[in-house]
Amino acid sequence: MLETALTIGDLKRRARRRVPRMFFDYADSGAYTEATYRANEADFAKIRLRQRVLVDMTDRSLASEMAGEPVAMPVALAPTGLTGMQHADGEILAAQAAEAFGVPFCLSTMSICSIEDVAAHTRKPFWFQLYVMRDRDFIERLIRRAKAAGCSALVLTLDLQILGQRHKDIRNGLSAPPKFTPRHLWQMATRPRWCAGMLGTRRRGFGNIVGHAKDVADLSSLSSWTAEQFDPRLSWDDVAWIKEKWGGKLILKGILDPEDARMALDSGADALIVSNHGGRQLDGARSAISALPGIVAAVDGAMEVHMDGGVRSGQDVLRAVALGAKGVWIGRPFLYGLGAGGRAGVTRALEIIRNELDISMALCGRRDIRAVNAEILDL
Repeated sequence: MLETALTIGDLKRRARRRVPRMFFDYADSGAYTEATYRANEADFAKIRLRQRVLVDMTDRSLASEMAGEPVAMPVALAPTGLTGMQHADGEILAAQAAEAFGVPFCLSTMSICSIEDVAAHTRKPFWFQLYVMRDRDFIERLIRRAKAAGCSALVLTLDLQILGQRHKDIRNGLSAPPKFTPRHLWQMATRPRWCAGMLGTRRRGFGNIVGHAKDVADLSSLSSWTAEQFDPRLSWDDVAWIKEKWGGKLILKGILDPEDARMALDSGADALIVSNHGGRQLDGARSAISALPGIVAAVDGAMEVHMDGGVRSGQDVLRAVALGAKGVWIGRPFLYGLGAGGRAGVTRALEIIRNELDISMALCGRRDIRAVNAEILDL
């Protein structure tokens, strides 16, 4: 009964019981000591809200825009790798839930379901996230596939030139593609609903890569390809090249420093996302919400600023918007919902965030999310 889940934490606990440990831990982990992962959440709690009374709270609206597109609330589903391992056909189900709810969905390069899979099961354009590989011919083809699928924005991730060390994944023996040892098989055997779903789908590989990248015809050849393909030479020149090849709306993900924000502005991108990759890359980096005000000040209204990392409630969305975020991206919250209950679980995660955002905004004396600013914060 998903309606009895009242918080994102409730969905997280249900997902933990349903998803094999190696895949749950993949979503629920950070780099090294996980200090930045924890700070992403903890720093939200330090931001106090101003309660206002005797104000008109009728006719409230959460409607806004992100990257020029209308949204039911300023929230997007972030690109997350291996989403289809939280639940069978996970990317398709999450995209459908987002579409019905009226918020953007962004598909990861490292998704299980392919661009074409998601496009075949949705009616409205979704967004696509790009990792830059050494094989530039593959990247060009990937961009063309995103165009052909009607993707309306490209999200370029900047902070994964090399992979941060995530101890949970190492201890769990997780790899790309996953290797199924006796320990892994036991984990799956104790999650019969998950197994039944996976047996009922053909989508169990990396659909954007297998059969599309050179010399990657099956999962057995994928591991060596991924180990050598993330390009540590990625530079601002590459951003210009990708912008030219794409020709549409471009969002840069992974900005955490004001100097980089100014360079993002100079690149001609349409928006940036303040992000530390969910605490999964540089452990010891500052939290995304604490970095947000400095990034907003650096671009000074000349570029749309979004953020992700640590968002676990509608109140967190409200805090981020008050600090200048035009959009707030959620990754783990929708993954918990997906693991807990498939498409209905993603919908429930969005409902929880919407309800908390709506009520908290009203109690801060605002009726329209577009009118929310730092005045609602008790700074």
